[in-house]
Amino acid sequence: MTRIALRPVPTRARLTLEQAGVHPLLARLYAARGVAAADELDTRLAALLPPDTLKGAAEAARLLADAIVQNKKLLIVADYDCDGATACAVGIRALRLFGANVDYLVPDRFKLGYGLSPEVARLAAQQKPDIIVTVDNGIGSREGVAEANRLGIATLITDHHLPGPELPAAAVIVNPNQPGCSFASRAIAGVGVMFYVMLALRAELRGRGAFKDKPEPNLAALLDLVALGTVADVVPLDRNNRVLVAQGINRMRDGKMQPGVRALFAVAGRDPRQASTFDLGFALGPRLNAAGRLADMALGIECLITDDAGRAMNIATELDTLNRERRSIEAGMQAGAETFIESIDAASRASLTLFDPDWHQGVVGILAGRVKERLHRPTFAFARGDDEQVKGSGRSIPGLHLRDALDLVAKRAPDLLLRFGGHAAAAGVTLLEDRLTEFEQLFEEIARGLLTPAQLSRTLETDGPLETGYLSLASAQLLRNEIWGQGFPAPMFADEFEVASQKLLKDKHLKLALRKGKARYEAIRFNCAEPAPARIRAAFRIDANEYMGIESLQLVIEHFEPA
Repeated sequence: MTRIALRPVPTRARLTLEQAGVHPLLARLYAARGVAAADELDTRLAALLPPDTLKGAAEAARLLADAIVQNKKLLIVADYDCDGATACAVGIRALRLFGANVDYLVPDRFKLGYGLSPEVARLAAQQKPDIIVTVDNGIGSREGVAEANRLGIATLITDHHLPGPELPAAAVIVNPNQPGCSFASRAIAGVGVMFYVMLALRAELRGRGAFKDKPEPNLAALLDLVALGTVADVVPLDRNNRVLVAQGINRMRDGKMQPGVRALFAVAGRDPRQASTFDLGFALGPRLNAAGRLADMALGIECLITDDAGRAMNIATELDTLNRERRSIEAGMQAGAETFIESIDAASRASLTLFDPDWHQGVVGILAGRVKERLHRPTFAFARGDDEQVKGSGRSIPGLHLRDALDLVAKRAPDLLLRFGGHAAAAGVTLLEDRLTEFEQLFEEIARGLLTPAQLSRTLETDGPLETGYLSLASAQLLRNEIWGQGFPAPMFADEFEVASQKLLKDKHLKLALRKGKARYEAIRFNCAEPAPARIRAAFRIDANEYMGIESLQLVIEHFEPA
């Protein structure tokens, strides 16, 4: 069951924003998202939190500055998703601008798993680095850091995931979620953490007089990468993250971006002059992630670090092909999941655990997300791995912190989980195939204990009715230019309409003509073959739909019910 709810709007905050000159529609929307004053909407670079408030950043800067002066070899150990790829690219580009001897390594996710494991440390040692720098991983890599120490390699961890009870014995750790860190943006992505370390490094080198005879590198030129990784990792867009994303998107709209980012826009058929968080999350991000899911994320990183526009386009085209392959694989897996869904009573469950021996390890996370969205249940999807193991990826709903739930599973059955990690909304886990039923039962028991009946019912939070004067193309264009995302959701409205006509497009999309009073609106509900009743209450977004070069208003319906 889906319930349409109205997001409350604090009157004082709305009026304060309006009096400060904020557009009345935006004032209402921002107030409903917790913005109380106009200065909270400042997205200039000067509004960023200072790097010296991020624990470990100054120590990391000194470590890296010493390494640059002594020409030590740095090796970035990257993660295989978009956040990890962009963090690696930021590190490679910035460190090379600073004169560092730096290279990178992306472990094979299917053979070596996630993070700096002992096996990855030994693999890294073959390149004879003096310092390993992790990006978007490492906070849980106690054994891997210990192995690196044994091999005589220092480790700098840059990460944003939640730490376990004991931290790795690294030379330096930079993670806003580590104990004792007062950094105000704990939601910063891995790429954001790496960007902050590079800001701190530039300040350290400046203090040492490194730029007396040459210009300082412009790290703002890397903000397109920071914005892409931040949006693609679906971290909450708190104020600091909104500044990072807004600055990156502004650079894209101005045509100032890496050749690889420009190429990704091109193969996705999107116009960077109208870049939005939607483009980053649903067009560019998936194409980069396809490399990590089906092939080697080194391909994605090479796309982001090359300065050769032709090479960038060739790689982006290959990434686009991989993404099409990923969609095809996912469609086949979805068919198998449908059989499972039809065989159970999802309403009686607090969680779902799916497994098929033929599923692809790199795509189970997407499948889990699709099922979670459809049935509103925390979902794990498993694929067969090596050595009689299965590897699962999970997606959760509000109310259930997935990594904490896995921690409870591990405490109640200490030998069940071979490996696990993640955060509130997404997590990964490895266990033996013959213990999958035990995991399913225990995870269901924990989910049932943590989730209330209200949390198991889907709630669509909306901004209520949109005044007729604002139900327009101009409003859609206004909203398109703002920064929306996780934790700062794009506007969704709710209202009642008469259905004047409806038809099915491509057997799966419902096209409608709606009436409200004397006004008539074009609308669409994607992936819905269910006919609408004569009068509906709808939750919808407003969009500027382009056809033959002409834009018109379109209502994109997320849910409808009889009025």
